[in-house]
This record gives sequence, structure tokens and C-alpha cells, in this order.
Amino acid sequence: QVQLVESGGGLVQPGGSLRLSCAASDSTFSNYAMGWFHQAPGKEREFVATVNWSGGTTYYADFVKGRFTISRDNALNTVFLQMNGLKPEDTGVYYCAARSASRASTLISGYNYWGQGTQVTVSS
Repeated sequence: QVQLVESGGGLVQPGGSLRLSCAASDSTFSNYAMGWFHQAPGKEREFVATVNWSGGTTYYADFVKGRFTISRDNALNTVFLQMNGLKPEDTGVYYCAARSASRASTLISGYNYWGQGTQVTVSS
């Protein structure tokens, strides 16, 4: 079973940056497409970004395009989310997810492994 652990969240001012990491405790990590999802307080979980197994294909939600970048380092069994130009509405828990397929997916239902989440707070 794939186990995912997110890190890198914290408190940042509007316009600032954070880099989230998601480490997988499984050497088969490189076979899985990965995704990041965001859940604001009192809101539904929403898609943020996804990357295919090799890192060559990515997709982003409209609200993060031009600000966030997803990447992966398969040698480290880790996926990253670089977040720039953060806004207060970006506040919430960010979840890393994996799916047992190589193709990227924007759908929550497309993922079968989830991390515990890491809190991001954007506030002055």
C-alpha cells in the first residue's frame, strides 16, 4: 500500500511563496500519477494540480494557473507543489494523492491513496 506524507505548509503573507512536499514510502511511486487537492474551511475538496508518472504531463486548475507548479522527483519518491503569489483564498489543507495509473487525472475519484494533508494559511 502506498503511504503519503505531506509537509511544507505554514503561515505566509499574501503574495508570498511556499513549497509543499509529498513523500511516498513505496519504491513503486514512479508508476503512479500524482495530484494535489485543496480544501478550504467549510468547503468541498477541489482539484489543484496533477502530474503523470514521468513528470512530462501536467494539468492545473484555473485558479492556480501561472502561480503554482507541480513537479516530481522519482528518485526521491517525492512530488512537489511550488506555490507563488499566494492569496488568502488559497488558505486551507492541501492533500497529496496517488492513483494506481500512469495517466494524470483531475478527478478526486481517480485517486485511491491520500496523504494526511498539510495546512496552509495565507494572512497578513
